Amino acid sequence: MTSDLLAPLDLAFWNMESAEHPMHLGALGVFTAHSPTAGAHAADLLAGRAAAVPGLRMRIRDVWPLGFPYAFGGAARVPDPDFDPLRHVLLHAPTADFHTEAGRLMQRPLDRERPPWEAHVLPGEDGVSFAVLFKFHHALADGLRALTLAAAVLDPMDLPARRPRPEEPAKGVFPDVRKLPGLVRGAVSDLGRALDIGASVALSSLGARPCGALTSEPSGTRRTAGVVVDLDDVHHIRKSRGGTVNDVLIAVVAGALRRWLDERGDGSEGVAPRALIPVSRRRPRTAHPQGNRLSGYLMTLPVDDPDPLGRLDTVRTAMDRNKDAGPNRGAGAVALLADHVPALGHRLGGPLAGQGARLWFDILVTSVPLPGVGLKLGGNPVTEVYPFAPLACGQSLAVAISTYRGQVHYGLVADGEAVPDLDLLSEALTEEVKELLVACGS
Repeated sequence: MTSDLLAPLDLAFWNMESAEHPMHLGALGVFTAHSPTAGAHAADLLAGRAAAVPGLRMRIRDVWPLGFPYAFGGAARVPDPDFDPLRHVLLHAPTADFHTEAGRLMQRPLDRERPPWEAHVLPGEDGVSFAVLFKFHHALADGLRALTLAAAVLDPMDLPARRPRPEEPAKGVFPDVRKLPGLVRGAVSDLGRALDIGASVALSSLGARPCGALTSEPSGTRRTAGVVVDLDDVHHIRKSRGGTVNDVLIAVVAGALRRWLDERGDGSEGVAPRALIPVSRRRPRTAHPQGNRLSGYLMTLPVDDPDPLGRLDTVRTAMDRNKDAGPNRGAGAVALLADHVPALGHRLGGPLAGQGARLWFDILVTSVPLPGVGLKLGGNPVTEVYPFAPLACGQSLAVAISTYRGQVHYGLVADGEAVPDLDLLSEALTEEVKELLVACGS
């Protein structure tokens, strides 16, 4: 194994982390257990398989003391010579509530001196189920890369064979002098593009006011919750009204927020939070290259609209407008600026960038891709998969969505003190789907 420099956005995630705002992704997989000891057996399997996965042996280290002048202030993934999977795969006592345990574990930052990932095995008190909470630092993997790493320690999947991609030649420390003229032209072009992106980001945040119901002073605590929705219901709504599945899922979030705010007494009148919808910039079939490749769309959630179909139409129109403009406009494009900031700038400015998130958006709503085939561990099938996104500084709620085997899973992460009633929001998501179905004539 060799070391590789963190991509600019990875470096940004690594440097903006704080104790109150750990920058790790999570995924809670719930399994049907074939025996009461299935959880313990699963922990043994995960530890044994992790030792053979190169990506899980990589820790993150500063590179500027190591003589890389062109990456001064940067960091790299390097093999951990003392890697011990038993430090990363942890078996817990049986629990009656997987999400309560997941919330407690999500609030704990990963150890930055070791490969930044963990797998927590949670046996169920019922003896017929167990769960595994995977945690991956955002600097180690984005959602797609995290899925690839997690799949490597699950049971092998029967996937169609893929053509091996040609290996890229190793890059030297300094650029090839024969390519300097082209590199200079590219740098000038990149500078112009960065200025253009920066202008659109600045314009998008002018006059914006953070949504008080979704922002808070950080407490460092976390709660998680999960909601399951029938994918057939989502398709029925989509076919009745047009748009995409994602449009429906985002509209459900908007309606649930309205219902939740009204029920808790905050009121939804005049509430229009800005949602960041991440967009992957990976090309097809490039899950293996490490490094986050993200931009995003920004949209105002129509929380104050009392009509469920009106909310859906507003979301669909906004998403169509975002797609027409492309992912290089608005606050969501701020991730693209990472490519134009030197490594030292990320190291010095990371904390400030994290603090500024609340100026750009109020809530993150992201979709995480999952394979269409069934996942298993030790022959025990996965029945539910809840993705968890990190909370930005000053924000109290993040929503991640995955579709798996005919079901949609909403994974909710909240600041535990700011949102003590996360269960009410979970119920509101379910009720909003029912309301949309009735509005569509079901």
